[in-house]
Amino acid sequence: MNPSPSPTPDGAAGLDAIRADPARAVLGFDFDGTLAPIVPDPAQARAHPRASELLARLAPRVGAIVVITGRPAAVAVEFGGFEGIDGLVVLGQYGLERWESGELTAPEPPPGVAEARAKLPAILSASGAPAEAFIEDKGQALAVHTRRCAEPEVALERLRGLLGALAERTGLVLEPGRLVLELRPPGMDKGMALRRFLEARDPSAVLFAGDDLGDLAAFDAVDDLRARGVPGVKVCSGSTEVTALAARADLTVEGPEGVVTFLESLLP
Repeated sequence: MNPSPSPTPDGAAGLDAIRADPARAVLGFDFDGTLAPIVPDPAQARAHPRASELLARLAPRVGAIVVITGRPAAVAVEFGGFEGIDGLVVLGQYGLERWESGELTAPEPPPGVAEARAKLPAILSASGAPAEAFIEDKGQALAVHTRRCAEPEVALERLRGLLGALAERTGLVLEPGRLVLELRPPGMDKGMALRRFLEARDPSAVLFAGDDLGDLAAFDAVDDLRARGVPGVKVCSGSTEVTALAARADLTVEGPEGVVTFLESLLP
């Protein structure tokens, strides 16, 4: 992965719009792989040491900062060190949950999640999946990680069809990611979450930074806004594991370290 030396013309226009009218700009970010490095154990993930400090400095200068993540919102707040940052909103579980000013709102998970939770261990066992493949229970969703396996891509492909069938039986959707397959409720993705967040706003510009396949929907939302005349910026936190975002991004940076450097560039 080679970082983009400069943004595309559309991206440059979006950055100019953010700097010209920051008080109405909305800055959106994924969490894992964007603000926080990817680690073998998701429970050990923490935001880059400077991420929360820089977001806290940016928050009073812009219209809003929103973190949109597949994690539970409360977990992202804890792991990100976001508590106490006024103007920062966390939309967890792809937008099903919302954390703002210390208040968390979340619906009850659909029954399919409980059914998948009960069946998933037996499916992994019967499939012959390596013991290193593990389940992450997110409450509203379930994720199977293969990052710790000796051949993580092989293990992921072995499980893809089985988990797809489980998703179909339980009324869930299967979301692929960086060496992870996630079973989650349908009808919500990061693009929809970003669109809903912007419904009551009149942004001067919108930025979204992500690293994984689930962030493509948010890139779609930025493209839709551009088509309606709202400047936008798509930032890829690049990696060798996922390259699809870099092909769609206006600017590619070197992982969370690059994202932090980019955040610094937005400050006066």
